[in-house]
Amino acid sequence: MSTQIVQSASDALGLDLGARVVQYTESDAILYALAVGATAGELELVFERDLCVLPTFALPHGLWACDALGDCGFFSSATALHGSQRFEVTGPLPRAGRFELQARVSAVWDKGSAAVFDVEVGCALWRATYSIFAPGCGGWGGERGPSARRAPDAAPVRWLRTRTSPEQAVLYRLTGDRHLIHVDPAAARAIGQPRPILHGLCTLGVAARALAGLLGHDPRALNSLEARFTSAVLPGDELEIRTWEPQPDGMVPFTVAALDSVVLDGGMVRFG
Repeated sequence: MSTQIVQSASDALGLDLGARVVQYTESDAILYALAVGATAGELELVFERDLCVLPTFALPHGLWACDALGDCGFFSSATALHGSQRFEVTGPLPRAGRFELQARVSAVWDKGSAAVFDVEVGCALWRATYSIFAPGCGGWGGERGPSARRAPDAAPVRWLRTRTSPEQAVLYRLTGDRHLIHVDPAAARAIGQPRPILHGLCTLGVAARALAGLLGHDPRALNSLEARFTSAVLPGDELEIRTWEPQPDGMVPFTVAALDSVVLDGGMVRFG
């Protein structure tokens, strides 16, 4: 991505970011499942004989579009953050095959001192929106956009704890996100972290699997998922996943916390 801002954020709205064909094998799908915590006992996720692909396997494959937008000079990769993620699934992913992806900028919001770019990537089986928070890119007088969703005020009705592994970030980066902050201690220290941090999409993938079990669903039945990335997770941290009563549309609110910090906020998930 670019390290310099050379274009106004407002000019990005509707920008066509092009197309890309992504091919993958059964081994790629198995690697992803292992990277989000699948175990040897989940043969349908880790053994090619009866392999089924986790829906969130799609998410790393759309990150190229965010890089493409940064390369156009709309924000600096040195300061931009992956702020939130939305994901909709319309069909099961084949155990091996290809995605023919199209990408565009579906929205740009003016947050005053920053801008938020919604980068939409999709194909016939899934659609994902990567919201990029870009400091220093706002202030042109555009719409602020919707307010951030937060967890319900009531106490959660279900929760569970699951521990990430110390090696999870170095494993997950093999799915496509090779950013240095997930492997290089010096890069992590440069952003104020004591050591390399876990990918936000890895935390989201771990949460999606855990939410399926907590709510009594097969993880492959994921239909819709969204959350904001609000704090870093260090590999080896224990995660606490909390859910509330379903809404009328079947969406279930959730949050994920590590130690004393909420790391995924305003989460919504639906299976079926």
